[in-house]
Amino acid sequence: MKKRVSVTFLLLTVFFSVFLILANLLEVKIVDLGFMTVTGGLIVFPMSYIINDCIVEVYGFRAARFTIWLGFFMNLLCVALIQVAMALPADATWSGQDAFVATFGNSARILFASFTAMVCGSMVNAYVMSKMKIGQGGRHFSLRAVASTVFGETVDSLVFFPIAFLGILPTSTIVALVLAQAGLKTLYEIIALPVTIRVVRVLKRREELDVYDYNVSYRWWRIFDF
Repeated sequence: MKKRVSVTFLLLTVFFSVFLILANLLEVKIVDLGFMTVTGGLIVFPMSYIINDCIVEVYGFRAARFTIWLGFFMNLLCVALIQVAMALPADATWSGQDAFVATFGNSARILFASFTAMVCGSMVNAYVMSKMKIGQGGRHFSLRAVASTVFGETVDSLVFFPIAFLGILPTSTIVALVLAQAGLKTLYEIIALPVTIRVVRVLKRREELDVYDYNVSYRWWRIFDF
């Protein structure tokens, strides 16, 4: 018997993938907040962690793992198609080729750092969320939502910035970026927490699900164990 997924879960996976793709595209925008500099991806990337929390809480770690890898491959497909578009010869009447390449031509190093950090951070987020739910007997959702984000975002930043900028930026700058990005993204999660709590309640009621990950394999590569 084939496994069926609900329309609601399908929508969550779509939003997760879209936010990841948007975060990658918006990373090229450098934003001056006055007290610090961040990238444009900050406005959407934390949403993927919020969706990740909702999926783990309602559907379990296996569903979250599948969603993370789906988002990874959709992001990879998007990047590959952009590279093809850049390689195609520009029409003589179009003067935007240089701007197009400057905007979307992320280096292989940046892309590798981004993709690796996304998988590591998202998986850690899902793992912490799942384990804490079992340990807390399903109570204290707010605590595990924030704690899992702290761990996930910290791992994400610790992986991304050294891979992307080690040898390019001073070590002190990389450390500052790691702390700033992890802190701001966690703050984003805290601010959005009332909405996240409400969404989780609606999902549990609508789906009639509240999965606890007893006897579940946490191996990252078991994509189709879902």
